[in-house]
Amino acid sequence: MYIPRLNPFAFRIGPLGVHWYGIFMVMAILGGSYYIIERGKQLGEDPDYLSNVTLWTVLWGVIGARVVFVLANEPQWIWEAPVQILRVWDGGLAYDGAVGFGVLALWYQLRRKPLVFNHLVDWTVPGIGLGIFMVRIGNIFNHEVLGRMTELGFGRWPEQLIGSSIGIFLIVRYFWIERYRTPPPGYQFWSAMFYYAILRGFVGETTRDNPLYIWHYINPYWGIGFTTLMQLFTPPIMIFTGIMMRRTWRKSATRLIPPGTATD
Repeated sequence: MYIPRLNPFAFRIGPLGVHWYGIFMVMAILGGSYYIIERGKQLGEDPDYLSNVTLWTVLWGVIGARVVFVLANEPQWIWEAPVQILRVWDGGLAYDGAVGFGVLALWYQLRRKPLVFNHLVDWTVPGIGLGIFMVRIGNIFNHEVLGRMTELGFGRWPEQLIGSSIGIFLIVRYFWIERYRTPPPGYQFWSAMFYYAILRGFVGETTRDNPLYIWHYINPYWGIGFTTLMQLFTPPIMIFTGIMMRRTWRKSATRLIPPGTATD
């Protein structure tokens, strides 16, 4: 969606402007962090300890979001304008980098508590979904992440709303599984990332107005194109997350098999 009259700033304090994008992102971080800490109490972990773990996870997530954005979109900044890399307030964060670096930071802090890590990483899914939803709404105010033009009578694809719907799907799916199934620890996260890769790569990126690489295909009537950088990374991401998702189920099934029982 492109709505020129929308102001990207919620308010200003002197020369400092506060973006709607930043407000939405902070709201998502707070909501996701609250859920993790509240659920983490079920494991008997100290809330202060969980707050500290969550804080470092968020900080490394922001770093990862910036690093991946720069590498994927503005790699020349590394040797031409390294200071620009630090100017996060000018925009430019990659959600995939936030999730990747954030999970690595969470694992490092809990590497001696693998069961706690598997539970906590599952409980990041609502926050991840909320972040996808709210950040994409913030993109509307920033006039960015635009869809391709079509000849279907409605101009551009509403790419931000498509992305937001992916976040809603992840949240609804998570709570449905929590209510009606008993997945092994770790399954919720890896399965969410598996379906996110599918929806982002084959739905969101197809209609997003991004540069194309290697094999180029654009259909101006439908407003779709292949292949974007994210689409190139989608198959390996699907393979990795699919393996991890299956691995959690197999480990769980193995623990449920009585010792000495023969299996096919």
